[in-house]
Amino acid sequence: MTKHQKRLSVPKTWPVERKTDTFTVKAGAGPHGEEGVPLVVLLRDVLGYVDSTKEARYALSEDAILVNGQPINDEQRPIGIFDIIAFPGREEYYRVFPDEGGRLALTEIDAEAAESRLGKIDNKQQVPGGDTQLTLHDGTNVLVEDGAEYSSNDSIVIDNDDKSIVAHFPYEEGALVTAIRGNHGGKIGEVETIDVTPGSGSNTVTVDTEDGGFETIEEYVVVIDENFTGDDE
Repeated sequence: MTKHQKRLSVPKTWPVERKTDTFTVKAGAGPHGEEGVPLVVLLRDVLGYVDSTKEARYALSEDAILVNGQPINDEQRPIGIFDIIAFPGREEYYRVFPDEGGRLALTEIDAEAAESRLGKIDNKQQVPGGDTQLTLHDGTNVLVEDGAEYSSNDSIVIDNDDKSIVAHFPYEEGALVTAIRGNHGGKIGEVETIDVTPGSGSNTVTVDTEDGGFETIEEYVVVIDENFTGDDE
């Protein structure tokens, strides 16, 4: 299977120029689905820390780069929204966050903020033994004894070491959200109304922002805390 794909065909969320080289690195299997950006693309095209895939492999072999607290040895590992990328040797830490237009960007954070990450609850189900399993947007599963307080579309903050929940942000009117896809990707505001669509259609949400507001489907928004907007340093 090829390890490359044409730049013109990559998702709009990828932070790459489409009209320079013909090909770029293809993301490997892993979290975030087709929207996941290969780690080497961020290291080379965004941060400029390596010039080639070979250099990226060497850095990864030295455990110089952590993703969500774990050393990574695959330069094609998909990186997506709210992932934490750490360079302990440089004392540099970044959160993946959408910029205006919805392209994935790196927001610099401090070491304490890099110890946990935000996740949107995509699914909730009871598992054998009585615990509740929360499945997050990146495929991470978190077990809780009592899942009554959690709902799909809520967000939680989990510790990168033990996956314990350190914060919970309900999806409700008045919640602070960011749009991660669609025409309003990267915009931040408060939920004004949530309109439930009968049948199988997507519910819509109206978001109030400083420049007026927008309406989108609820799959395109994620509840965040003000500390997750890049102002937490």
